[in-house]
Amino acid sequence: MNTARLNHARRTVLTAVLGGTTLAFLSGCMVGPDYQRPDDTTSTHYDTTAEKQLDHARADGAPRVGFDAKINADWWTLFHSQRLDAVVKKAIDGNLTLDAANATIAQADEAIAAAGGALQPQVAFGAQAGRQRTGFGAGRATSNVYAIGPTVNFDLDLFGGTRRQIEQTTALADLQRHRFDAAYLTVTGDVVTQAIALASARAQIAAVEDLLATDRHTLELVTGAQRYGSATKADIALAQSQLAQDETLLPPLAQRRDTARHALSVLAGKGPADWVPPDFDMADFTLPAELPLSVPSELARQRPDILAAEAQLHAASAAIGVATADMYPHLQLSGALTQASAGAGVGTLWGIVGALAGPIFDGGTLKANRRGAVDAYDAALANYRQTLLVSLGQVADVLQGIGHDADEYAAQGRALDAAETSLQLSQEGFRAGDASVLAVLDAQRARQRALIGQVQARTAQYLDAVQLTVALGGQSGQAFLRKVK
Repeated sequence: MNTARLNHARRTVLTAVLGGTTLAFLSGCMVGPDYQRPDDTTSTHYDTTAEKQLDHARADGAPRVGFDAKINADWWTLFHSQRLDAVVKKAIDGNLTLDAANATIAQADEAIAAAGGALQPQVAFGAQAGRQRTGFGAGRATSNVYAIGPTVNFDLDLFGGTRRQIEQTTALADLQRHRFDAAYLTVTGDVVTQAIALASARAQIAAVEDLLATDRHTLELVTGAQRYGSATKADIALAQSQLAQDETLLPPLAQRRDTARHALSVLAGKGPADWVPPDFDMADFTLPAELPLSVPSELARQRPDILAAEAQLHAASAAIGVATADMYPHLQLSGALTQASAGAGVGTLWGIVGALAGPIFDGGTLKANRRGAVDAYDAALANYRQTLLVSLGQVADVLQGIGHDADEYAAQGRALDAAETSLQLSQEGFRAGDASVLAVLDAQRARQRALIGQVQARTAQYLDAVQLTVALGGQSGQAFLRKVK
């Protein structure tokens, strides 16, 4: 075939395709609503009473709240524990939930790339070969046939249906990123919570062991007093009963300790037998003197579950555009350049086709699809608003908890001082014969309750700090990981 004619045919096909592309960008429009972010929450406070109580240093040691303060992605450093920092880093590096979330983000990014490909000309290559017989009677002939060449198809996307699909896919990818940040917060929050639970269980075990030592000492005193006639067998039985009763406190605490250890191993991506976390003590943590607190309007822009709900809202908005575009015609431009042979003849064939197709009657399916997309948007909007409201309530609960737990810790400290004084006086009175064994046992029980109560109150204060920071969201976990790596 003449080379000039072949080049001319190729230029004709390419010119038509490029012209159609230009037409699409010049005349195309995007039907459906353009996404608008929801208005900021009208709430300016979480709980005014709690905020007033925590906006200054308190005598009971409750952390002060720093309003509109920045929350760092490595928020656990507020506790000033190098041991905790190391365990959190190990969990971030090895946690399988984060690995899965990261892979899901990569999958979502590929979905965006796949959807975006539909805006480009779709070039394919085809080839076919065979043998055919033509003609009748004496004019019959058998020959080899083949055809080979490229084809080009391009949807002009006049009404933006494809672009809305890309917008929807991008919003769903944002959803996966926010879910990663939520998983990051959950993992780091669980690590700190389990570390505190481990330290708390060990501290309570130490308190119970101290109580058991006192119980055994009391039993020795009563046994000795019985030999001299100042105590009865009933007093001995009572002391033995108290010792046995207090010994039942140890197994549940040991179970809590071991459960926390196992949880830390799993969070770090290891089996409990493959890696044992360090034994945390309450002294390993420092209660922050000040906790950051974002204003409500910022909460909606940084908390992952709220941002995830907004991403779903954005995807639902784009879906309306997709459903709307389906109600309008689609204009597609196709081109083909084929070199073909039939018998002894060989030639180059080319063609350009513009195809316009649109719905006329579909039984109401397309309109119903659009109404359903609008309903899905309304549901996503309600879900977004509910997620925001729940978040405001969670922060308000924690703020109140910070104040109440500080009051409880102070009260437990006073109760422990009083119980220790009472126990000391009861033991001295028992030795002097002025107090009964019942008085000593009652004092021991009061001291035991105060010791464990104080540990539990301090634990609650640490957990308040964790819950507040997690409830506020903080910076993106992805951004932090990119920075440290």
